[in-house]
This record gives sequence, structure tokens and C-alpha cells, in this order.
Amino acid sequence: MDERIAQYDEKMQKTLNNLSEELGSVRAGRANPHILDRLRVDYYGTPTAIQQVANVNVPEPRMLQIQPWEASMVKEIERAILTSDLGINPTNDGKVIRLVFPELTEERRKELVKDIKKKGENAKVAVRNIRRDANDSFKKLSKSQDVSEDEIKELEDKVQKMTDKYISDVDKAVDAKSKEIMTV
Repeated sequence: MDERIAQYDEKMQKTLNNLSEELGSVRAGRANPHILDRLRVDYYGTPTAIQQVANVNVPEPRMLQIQPWEASMVKEIERAILTSDLGINPTNDGKVIRLVFPELTEERRKELVKDIKKKGENAKVAVRNIRRDANDSFKKLSKSQDVSEDEIKELEDKVQKMTDKYISDVDKAVDAKSKEIMTV
């Protein structure tokens, strides 16, 4: 791949990866340890990911079990979950914290799908902005260096094909997540 295009391909790939992470953190009525990825707990004065201070496992399809390595972290982890936007009340027995995921209502599912589509749309806008930046840089190339109009046109075509590919990937990711959420 042309090095003038490679940097834009990398940026578009990062946008797609970011979307995948965001979609992974959307709760689909099933227990998914990734919903805890954004949460941080105070571990000796340092904000730390829950997965770094506790074992997180899925004993049942709709339950997460968090077992801190230090008993003193139970309250800290519980506080982080309560103050987050997860909307789940943790239960603890002093050693283990359990998160039970309620079955999603039809209305909540539709809200989540709408939210997912919005995230997908934002990702598409980001990809298109990268395409615009690429085309702008190619136009500057034609003014500053000895690059023919045909070469510029070819570069723009390659970036357009790349853009179409990434937008299609975004659509596929959004459709897959939407189907997963609407499946009862």
C-alpha cells in the first residue's frame, strides 16, 4: 500500500476498533465482563481497572461474579459500580460481588439499538472526516510537488474505496450488535 494512504488506513482502522470497543460495552441482557472495562477503582491512590484487582467471571449467562484479591477492595468495587451508569445494583457477601443482569424490556432494547446506531453514525462521520483530510493533503501535494493530476485522482480513488470498505464494516458491526440486542 502507498505510504501516503497507509496513515489514513490506520486512522480508519482505529475508528473501527474504537467502535468495536464501544459496542462491546453495551449491555445486551447477558453478562459480559467488558461492561466493567471503563470502571476504575481507587487502589492505593491509583485509579485501576477492576480486572486488575479482582477475578471477574461469568458463572451464569446473566450473572457476573467479581472476586477481589484483597477483601478491602469489595467496598471500593461496589462503590464504583453504584456510581457508574451501568444501572445494576451489586450484591456482596463480604468476599464476592455479584451483578445480576435483568432481562431487557422491548422498550429498553429499542433504546439500545437507537444508541448503537448513533455510535455507528459517529464512526462513519469520523471515517468520512479522515477521507476529507486525506483528499485535502493530496490537493496540497499537487500544488507543492511534481505530482500529476492523474496520480492525485488515483490516490483519491483508493481512499474512496478504503472509505467505502470501512463504512461497510461499521454497518456490519452495528447490524450484528443490533440483532444481538433484539434477540430475546
